[in-house]
Amino acid sequence: MLDRTDAATLTNDADVTADAQYFEYTKAANPIGAKLISRVPFKTFPAELYADGPTRVIPLDLSGELDCPAPATGPGLVANFVRIVAGESLRLAPLASSQIFYVIRGSGTAVQGDHEIPFTKAAFFSLPGGLHSVITADEDVAMYYVNDAPLLTYLGVDSVSPRFKPTLYPADRAEAELQKIANETNAGLRSRISVLLGNVNFPQTRTVTHVLWAMFGLLPRHSIQKPHRHQSIALDFIVDCPKGCYTLVGTELDEEGNIADATRVDWTPGLAFVTPPGYWHAHFNESAEDARLIPIQDAGLQTYLRALDIRFAK
Repeated sequence: MLDRTDAATLTNDADVTADAQYFEYTKAANPIGAKLISRVPFKTFPAELYADGPTRVIPLDLSGELDCPAPATGPGLVANFVRIVAGESLRLAPLASSQIFYVIRGSGTAVQGDHEIPFTKAAFFSLPGGLHSVITADEDVAMYYVNDAPLLTYLGVDSVSPRFKPTLYPADRAEAELQKIANETNAGLRSRISVLLGNVNFPQTRTVTHVLWAMFGLLPRHSIQKPHRHQSIALDFIVDCPKGCYTLVGTELDEEGNIADATRVDWTPGLAFVTPPGYWHAHFNESAEDARLIPIQDAGLQTYLRALDIRFAK
């Protein structure tokens, strides 16, 4: 603890007021409106990005639009496609607290510390931060991979303590849980048919990690998921879909509760797209077959902060 002499010396040696600023409230309270900070842009990323080529991580990078110092898909999250050639390995060591993977195709093993996760197509698995991992492909592997490295960079964090253990959500169990929900009597009356991945360490938020939220959802044939919005960014991945599936996105609703001046995103298998926080969005399936999607969000953090504010159009 500094005594008065030490404090006086410190003040004399450095001008501790040099960085201080003062703003009139109306000129600083809405930085987005004043264009001091950018909105999260709407963007799509096609499956061709990971269709072939060498083993690598492909960031879905919007850092230029967001003015972030490193790859970022949103202010606090980065989504990636991962490709690993059969027989090869990929080492991952992001400065992140949470990582979630969905296996688009292939099989292999993820190793982190003493934990080994064998994975197959359509499995999910989560890894904590603070430890490096090695993923080895038994056959050509493609994955959708999201972590919260941009958030930790912004906070100035330089080390992470693991908050949970590596956790596998096997493909057959995830699909069985989704089908069980879809077959319930009142399933068609719900706002969506989906299963949320959880972890026993986070009973308050019921999310896959303390930061990340992951949903495995079904969009039934000839159905609409009506407009909804939330303050978490959504990083959506289309698992499979027939022609005739799409999303409408916009900032406002009209008098009838539909999205006004909407942007339309036509779905294709393997597509990823960004739904900015606070935007209304609705999903449509005009085909005769079901479709599946995976939204990953920072809703674990937003829920803990009591700021998610999810709303549905009336």
